Formats: sequence, structure tokens, C-alpha cells
Amino acid sequence: MDLKGLILSGGKGTRLRPLTHTRAKQLMPVANKPILFYGIESLASAGIKQIGIIVGETKNEVMEAVGDGSRWSLKITYIDQPEPLGLAHAVFTAKNFLGKSPFVMYLGDNLLKNGITSLIDGFRKSKPTSQILLASVPNPEQFGVAELKNKRVIRLEEKPKKPRSNWALVGVYMFDSHIFEAEKILKPSKRGELEITDAIQFLIDKGYRVEAHTVDGWWKDTGKLEDMLEANRLILETLQRKIEGEVDQDSRIDGRVGIGKGAKIINSVVRGPAIIGENTIIDNAFVGPFTSIQENCEIRHSEIEHSIVLFGSQILNLRRRVEDSLIGTNVRIARTDLVPQAYRLLVGDNSKIDIY
Repeated sequence: MDLKGLILSGGKGTRLRPLTHTRAKQLMPVANKPILFYGIESLASAGIKQIGIIVGETKNEVMEAVGDGSRWSLKITYIDQPEPLGLAHAVFTAKNFLGKSPFVMYLGDNLLKNGITSLIDGFRKSKPTSQILLASVPNPEQFGVAELKNKRVIRLEEKPKKPRSNWALVGVYMFDSHIFEAEKILKPSKRGELEITDAIQFLIDKGYRVEAHTVDGWWKDTGKLEDMLEANRLILETLQRKIEGEVDQDSRIDGRVGIGKGAKIINSVVRGPAIIGENTIIDNAFVGPFTSIQENCEIRHSEIEHSIVLFGSQILNLRRRVEDSLIGTNVRIARTDLVPQAYRLLVGDNSKIDIY
């Protein structure tokens, strides 16, 4: 069975503002790699050779980062969705690209530890009309929820007040071309979107076979800060030690640490799992576990752990440790000795700053 891939990368990422005012949320880095790349790699590993990427207002940025797909030995087609009007709307928008092919739809801001190869293998073998990936969650009222009977899906609800189960829909779905039958009858939900749960429920009501596949290992939707940091932690736990930069004799590198080319570690401690990007300088500093620092950054006379620091940022001369933080591109955080002493801030919309 020749499958195509469909990745959704058109959302606005409102829960990660202000960082997503200036970049696509799917290009936010986890362990110094864009989240979107993990999804592409999952599809490529499962043998998919053609991927359509749904794009919106961040189209140019996504196209520049991803390219034509040749680095993953596949072909990528970009599909415009002028407004994010729901997951089902995205599927219908991609109708010309998908044609009659069965396909896997992957939300571009999701991460799965073990990829989706087993899901796709099951779909190819069983050949249902649809197959959905589920995970058991403690808060099902915040997700689309599935009710099962003998591994068949019999009912779906979007964020129900009284969930019938704790099986939440993970951001991976598989369909054959019957899904397009829902286009004629689907109506916008209360939030004004064409819901993928309603489209799948249509298939169930028509008597088509919709099967469930439970997630193997962890799964993360990286839409919020705490989820980004948790995903970063989970990925870093798989990191292999690789030292390509310079580490002086007064520094100590503990555990699984990646240090990129041109990076310099001076009189500092880096305790893994952690990753330091190319040409970054760590000087008289401490970098603690579960920290990702991108290229061309400077951490001097400061401490940081369980955080993500983006390209070109500086953390200088701080008295207290930075932790549980996501720091954007070209940010400068520094303690100064200017008089009078005061907080001097240039802060974007929807920022959060805790000061002690």
C-alpha cells in the first residue's frame, strides 16, 4: 500500500507567544532540532516518500527551513491553508495532493518517542477506513476522546465535559479516501472549526471500520511552555555524548553532553543530559541537566538548567540560577552595576517574567 503523508504546520501557536509572534511554532527547537523535523523523520522512517505540508502565514519560514525534502530522501509539497479552520478543513484543503491515496496525517507540533512505523504497518495490514492513535491521559476532558469496543472506535467527542473514557486522540491519524465524503456534510463546531473528530464520527456512523492503535512510549503535544521543556527533557535523555568543541582543563563535562563545533567551554561545568550548539561560549558558568542552548550564544558568570535558549542569546553575570525557562532569539539577560539600580526591561507581548 503506497501511502502519502500530510503534516499540519499552519497553526499560529498562541500558547507560545511572544516567541511565536516571530516564528512558526513547529520550528521551535527541541534538543536543538525543530519540532517539525521529528515528524518528517518519523514519516520517512516509515517508508513514506511524498509529504504534503499544510502551511499558513508562516509559509515562507517553513519552506526555507524544510526545503524540498531531499535531505530526508523524499518529496515535499506545500499546501496553502489561508486560515486555520480546523484539522478536517486542512484535510479537505489537501484533497488534490492526496488524490485516492491512503495517507497519514501528523500534527507538526507533536512528538512521539517511538515514531509511527508500527502504526503504519498496522494500517497497511488491516486496511481499515481509518486508524487513530490513542494515549491514556489523566485529563481527557482537554482532548478529543475515543470510546472503544473490541479495538473498534464506536464514538468520538471533542473535549467532552464528561469523558466516556480516558483514551485521548494523539496527533496522528490515518485515512483512506472515504474521509472526503465527510466534506459535504460537516458543519463548523462551536469554535468555528471543522473538527477531525466529527469527520471520523461520520465514518463510524456510515458503518466504515475505524480502528484504534495505542501509543507505544511517551507522546507530547508541544503547544505550551511546560510541554516544550518536558519534550526537551525526554529527547535529551536519549542523547549520546559527543564533544566537538573546545573544553579547557579547568572545565568539567559530566554525563551525556553534546558540544558543537566551534563551541568553547571555559572554567565551567556542563552536567548532562545537555546540548550546546556550535560557536556558543560557556564561560565561568554552570549548565545543568535538561538544557538546550543553540548556536552563537554566550553564558557567562551565570547558571542555567532545565531550559531552552535560542540562537544568539546572552545570559551574563546573573546572581541567581535560570531554570524552567524558554529564552528566544538574540535575547540579552544581564546584571549591570548602573546607578540607580533598577529593572530595565524590553519585553514583548504576552511575555511572563518572574522576579525574586
